[in-house]
Amino acid sequence: MLNFKNIALRRGARLLFDEASFTIHQGEKVGITGANGAGKSSFFALIRDELHPDAGDFSMPPGLEIAHVAQETPAADCSAIDYVMDGDRELRRLQAELKAAEAAHDGLKQAELHAALDVIGGYEAQARASRLMSGLGFKAAQEQAAVGAFSGGWRMRLNLAQALMCRSDVLLLDEPTNHLDLDAVIWLQDWLCRYPGTLLLISHDRDFLDAIADHVAHIEQGKVNLYTGNYSAFERMRAEKLAQQQAAFQKQQREIAHIQSFINRFKAQATKARQAQSRIKALERMELIAQAHVDSPFHFSFAEPGRMSNPLLTLDAADIGYGDRIVVNKAGLSLSPGDRVGLLGPNGAGKSSLIKVLAGAMAPLAGKRNESMHLKIGYFAQHQLEQLRMEESPLWHFQKLDPQATEKDLRNFLGGFDFQGDKVMEPVRPFSGGEKARLVLALLVYQNPNLLLLDEPTNHLDLEMREALIMALQDYQGALVTVSHDRHLLRSVTDRLLLVADGRVEPFDGDLDDYKNWLGEQKKAEPKESAIEPASGVNRKDQRRLDAERRQRNKPLMDALKKAEQAVEKFHQEQRQLEQQLADPAIYQDADKNRLKDVMARKAQVDKALEDAEALWLEAEEKLAAAQQD
Repeated sequence: MLNFKNIALRRGARLLFDEASFTIHQGEKVGITGANGAGKSSFFALIRDELHPDAGDFSMPPGLEIAHVAQETPAADCSAIDYVMDGDRELRRLQAELKAAEAAHDGLKQAELHAALDVIGGYEAQARASRLMSGLGFKAAQEQAAVGAFSGGWRMRLNLAQALMCRSDVLLLDEPTNHLDLDAVIWLQDWLCRYPGTLLLISHDRDFLDAIADHVAHIEQGKVNLYTGNYSAFERMRAEKLAQQQAAFQKQQREIAHIQSFINRFKAQATKARQAQSRIKALERMELIAQAHVDSPFHFSFAEPGRMSNPLLTLDAADIGYGDRIVVNKAGLSLSPGDRVGLLGPNGAGKSSLIKVLAGAMAPLAGKRNESMHLKIGYFAQHQLEQLRMEESPLWHFQKLDPQATEKDLRNFLGGFDFQGDKVMEPVRPFSGGEKARLVLALLVYQNPNLLLLDEPTNHLDLEMREALIMALQDYQGALVTVSHDRHLLRSVTDRLLLVADGRVEPFDGDLDDYKNWLGEQKKAEPKESAIEPASGVNRKDQRRLDAERRQRNKPLMDALKKAEQAVEKFHQEQRQLEQQLADPAIYQDADKNRLKDVMARKAQVDKALEDAEALWLEAEEKLAAAQQD
């Protein structure tokens, strides 16, 4: 049991919450919710004894094994599967003691340790680690690859696998779905539902919470309230407190009208019947959902797009891939105003590459991409967060985008994305991932595109911002294509699902429940692989040779990535040095005016070189990630 008695917790001078009293019992699965900055991560730090309460008492039974996901991954030379197995600390301790007993020729101690390993399932540990990695999207051939060979997102998956490998009593997961695709989210959801220990889960994915949580601890206005039931049950109970607010009724009616229009349009069409039934179920819940979010700080919408052609964009027999590697063959797609498309498919099948080609960020290897005369694309992808000018403010970004707009109008617009007061003037660099994502979305909304291309738009966004985005997208009148692991968003804003798999793009006849079943059938149909003895008949020696050849083949990509990282760091350092010189008042009083000109000219050159280096770094990382999927 985890016992919280009159707990107060501060970060600096700021009180996160106080008078928190509740108990989390063994085996319970608790979703931790609240706005960004409410204190969810600090709550985890309290349990891990990294923070101490400012008042009250926290207690738990001694000797509990607590697992959590590391935020940093060393660029280690050990294999990925060894890194995952390190999560079972007792296993590694017993293995180390056994090695020492063997060196000492202590037969009795060896026998004891072999028995202890058998009790904890030590001889099946590698197979268990292999299953965890497979579920999170790794292929068997990647298990022996060095940890340092993986990109940042894949290293986070390794950290998650390492936490799941631990035979823990308490598991703390902070936004575990952020670096996962939909397939891995579905697998993780099933795994956590079977997890026998006590689970505390911070997540902004409502479907994920609904399926797993049996309690919700909600942090708001300096209090922690524990609710019984899943996330939908929590929303119903919270909505009762807010039901009198007129805004709830208005939001509810708009969402109901949108879903009802879909049902009316498609319930008679056989190809849309399943999706219409899914919308009917969503409609039954809508009254409960809307009222629970009436006090959201986010209020924005897409303006009506200007002139639109039909179609807006087409792909004709487009081959999509990198270099000589084609991931999608002869893709054909036509997008018209009002189209609302969700892309499904396994990891590495080409969903993000397809969106890049649609956005014009990547050219097809063959075939044609045809734009209409009036096409105006709004493209959101995670790498765009890094393209923000980190030393500039949100207001600066908008003034750069629209120099004619008044500061008052821009501040009002930014307020809809909860950038209030002095926040609009602060540099972007220290912003959280969620704040940067909100700023990129705000810039996108402001430009009023008629084709939205959204690649995982909800990463880092909290529940309130996700709901606000969903509402805005429901009213959006242009065309929409999205890849998302957030099933609530997919259900709420898409009318058509396309499956990207086996090198093809085809309509998917069914809803997201059918897609989960499809994934299960695909897993069954896959040939069984083993990290110890591959099913193809390749022995261990040959497998090591193949792994070495694969590493050698990927070495140019790894070298290119390392070179790009070094260039980015070099220009970052020089940029900081030049900024320090320009911040010194003496340079403006110096009699030698040429020095100021030289520094400013060099600063402009370095800024441009840094932008180019960052673009090369992102390209190198994407190519390496794609190659690792082979």
